[in-house]
Amino acid sequence: MMIEILISVLLLTASIVVLLASIGLLRLPDLPTRMHATTKSGVFAIALIMLAVALYFARVDITARVLAIITFTFVTAPIAAHAIGRAGYLSGVKLWSKTVRDDLKDYYNEKDTDSS
Repeated sequence: MMIEILISVLLLTASIVVLLASIGLLRLPDLPTRMHATTKSGVFAIALIMLAVALYFARVDITARVLAIITFTFVTAPIAAHAIGRAGYLSGVKLWSKTVRDDLKDYYNEKDTDSS
């Protein structure tokens, strides 16, 4: 009985995290902040869901796969978000008008960021 409650709490928490990420995706002003919201919350939600799966099945082989999935997601999601954010920056996606600083502008010249 206690395991079912814990599984339910994990799944409900993951659902709330995904809901907040989707609200952030709609409300945040530019690509980098949207990428931050969706990547961080997506990884966290996947980890919670996978932990619920491991608890539900309670088998060593399933738990090993769950740990592999969580590790793979923790490693690849930030790299993918960085690649997408960099591609957006280089293709000329504008930053938010109230952005205080652009650390990449000194590393790329205008020719590199032209979208044509």
